[in-house]
Amino acid sequence: MNLLRIAGKSLRHRRGTALLTAVAIGVSVMLLLGVERIRTQTRESFASSISGTDLIIGARGHPIQILLVSVFHIGYPTNNIRWDSFEEIRSNRSVAWAVPLSLGDSHRGFRVVGTENSLFEHFRYGRKKPLEFAAGGAFVADADAVIGAEVAEKLKYGPGTKFFVGHGLGDVNFVEHKDDPFLVTGVLKRTGTPVDRAIYVPLAGYDRMHEGFFAEPSGGAGLDPLADRSERESNRKISAALFGLTSRQEALGMQRLVNEYSAEPLTAIMPAVTLQELWQVTSLAERSLVIVSGFLVVVGLIGMLTNLLTGLNERRREMAVLRSVGASPGHVFGLLIGEATILTLAGILLGVGLFYAALMFVAPGLEARTGLSIPVSALTATEWSRLGIVLAAGILIGVVPAIRVYRQSLADGLSIRL
Repeated sequence: MNLLRIAGKSLRHRRGTALLTAVAIGVSVMLLLGVERIRTQTRESFASSISGTDLIIGARGHPIQILLVSVFHIGYPTNNIRWDSFEEIRSNRSVAWAVPLSLGDSHRGFRVVGTENSLFEHFRYGRKKPLEFAAGGAFVADADAVIGAEVAEKLKYGPGTKFFVGHGLGDVNFVEHKDDPFLVTGVLKRTGTPVDRAIYVPLAGYDRMHEGFFAEPSGGAGLDPLADRSERESNRKISAALFGLTSRQEALGMQRLVNEYSAEPLTAIMPAVTLQELWQVTSLAERSLVIVSGFLVVVGLIGMLTNLLTGLNERRREMAVLRSVGASPGHVFGLLIGEATILTLAGILLGVGLFYAALMFVAPGLEARTGLSIPVSALTATEWSRLGIVLAAGILIGVVPAIRVYRQSLADGLSIRL
């Protein structure tokens, strides 16, 4: 006797309730896989935001806050770093390169970062991938600007576009430097990191903008090439700095040197270590999402259990007839397990289909809005294990009605009145 075939025919006779049960399980499976994919991609996105940088230095503060400001461009720095302090640390024999960062202004909701061309040479993301230009190039003059891929896409900016910078971080700036336009000279290729949502300008231009006067942008009549400006730099302050060392073994020594710096209170962090701390802070929300999606799967399986149990009284004669033609209690038990297995498998297949459909339709919009890239790729080992747990739970759920039917006697089934 092919129990699965009999179970399939039985479900076809009850196709309405069976379909609703499979849909409920499918939707919950889709959400379970979606939460898992978003969770893993978010973690990878965080981890790939910066690589190849050995130390990040900021004013004295919490490491996570320094990381958020300097790498993710979230919030404000607790204080600034004097330029002479930065120069002294940069001149240390253990430092291979250093990139200063000044933050505090924005343009139409995108963070404006004052920096140097060394950023485009030394900054790395992912597996030490360098920044590349999709169009144009780096700074030539004080009023030049390089924009990230998302800025270019959303604002429709490209090389040759002029724009104004405003104070604050909102979408609307009430105070703008309308006499100090910047000129886009380069557009970076998409990286899937906060770089895509940033606007980079030269430190000299950033300083002069706040001083209230400006030179013409690159290509204008008053071209002002980048050069040493010792008087202005002596009063300059920056928000943070990225450092690459000649040897990674020197990171702890340099970190201790910066943390004990006597000229002003500074904090040096190692990005990889602080990223792990940041993930631990957000892990509670991550676990909560996984738990909620797990409960949704449980609700779907309970719906299947309810469907099977409520149909038992109507099917007692069916079971009795099967017993009368030679089916053993074990066969009847297996029939109920088979129905639960088929319903769970159907729900899983439907859920996987819905998951990939959602990825194809939702992922582009999610990447455009948040910068989070979710690839439409094969299921991971973790996702397969989640599906295995759902299948096992569905089979176990089928044991409950199966035991109930197993305990019903043949005489009890044949005595039911129609």
